Amino acid sequence: MDRDAFNAYCKSLPGAEWSDPWGGGHDAWKVGGKMFACVGTQSAGVSVKTPDIETAQLLIEMGRAERAPYFHKSWVLVPWGHVDDNEMRDRLRTSYSIVRAGLTKKVQATLGDMPDGSGD
Repeated sequence: MDRDAFNAYCKSLPGAEWSDPWGGGHDAWKVGGKMFACVGTQSAGVSVKTPDIETAQLLIEMGRAERAPYFHKSWVLVPWGHVDDNEMRDRLRTSYSIVRAGLTKKVQATLGDMPDGSGD
């Protein structure tokens, strides 16, 4: 997956919005005002949220991801070309779902149906 495909996929998620919160060419994707994925200006890969610190550490130990600089320890950086497109979409969908689940029920109700992962 490249940066254009990443942006297209994130855009397809219900209620997802793009921003560049720090300026200078970041692609940060948010749902309900909360970030679920980010590509930095150096474009080394995609930073995503995992369910917890232990999952992030496991992905790092397995060589599937790296520590995401500047983010909480529950976030990982998945370098471009490090995983196939299906796994990258799964990581994005998981991060989106975690962040979405933390939103109020009222906000969640405005977002539409959750993606089910079909059609990947």
